[in-house]
Amino acid sequence: MTDSPTRLDLPPAPLPDDTRAYFALCAEKLGLIPNVLRAYAFDVSKLNAFTAMYNDLMLAESGLTKLEREMIAVVVSSINRCWYCQVAHGAAVRELSGNPVLGEQMVMNYRAAALTPRQRKMLDFAAHLTEHSHRTEDHHRDVLRAAGFSDRDIWDIAAITGFFNMTNRIASATGMEPNPEYHGKAR
Repeated sequence: MTDSPTRLDLPPAPLPDDTRAYFALCAEKLGLIPNVLRAYAFDVSKLNAFTAMYNDLMLAESGLTKLEREMIAVVVSSINRCWYCQVAHGAAVRELSGNPVLGEQMVMNYRAAALTPRQRKMLDFAAHLTEHSHRTEDHHRDVLRAAGFSDRDIWDIAAITGFFNMTNRIASATGMEPNPEYHGKAR
């Protein structure tokens, strides 16, 4: 494996000070600069768009916990067989839950996990959107409402699902490799 985070020849662009500071913050907090950020660094505008959307969906205020958002990321990535996101977000599930088994279950088959009924319905909806979005009807949303999700929560579930369906395809198309450090996190 080369130092490139992908199998494309896209050298990084000169990074502005705020982007270098963001990468330094990632290195400090995470112990690494995620390869997905390094991959986008060939075009600072694309990197900024990606990080703005990611940070909004995964870190901003929401009726979904950070763990639930990571669980959605893993379930979508598992269905799409996205190597990068299964590894990176599987590590996040292990870390946030304190349960290495849950992280593996999310990657392999979330239906085998001991989930709350609310989590199960959320992940079933994310799986449905990933596999059959064109078949989504009112009753799918009603199931989530009955499980206690607000309409804003349903929006967030759909937005996270859509975002990871997009990023999974980019990661797969570019041959994006997960950082090796993810493999041993929270085990």
